[in-house]
Amino acid sequence: MTGLGDIMKQAQAMQENMKKMQEELANKQVCGESGAGMVKVTMNGRHDVKKVDIDPSLLSEEKTIIEDLLAAAVNDAVRKVELENKNMMGDLTGGLQMPPGFKMPF
Repeated sequence: MTGLGDIMKQAQAMQENMKKMQEELANKQVCGESGAGMVKVTMNGRHDVKKVDIDPSLLSEEKTIIEDLLAAAVNDAVRKVELENKNMMGDLTGGLQMPPGFKMPF
């Protein structure tokens, strides 16, 4: 039964590593940008928007332009969080390919 015991230890270690990774990712912040950096959105690993920075020169533009740039910056930040998540999962699983659509840890 040594084999089963080893598997259980590995599973427990992976679970502990997963918890640490979740905490790391939750605390990590990324910055999404659009309009050549005129709109910036800072987001954490839980996809919470922490800060929005709009260059003052944009405030004289039409509302729809600002809305489009803001949406693009948020989408950029989301992509960066997802990439960070994927990279961290790759480190945790040792490069083991996860099934398509499999999202961890959130």
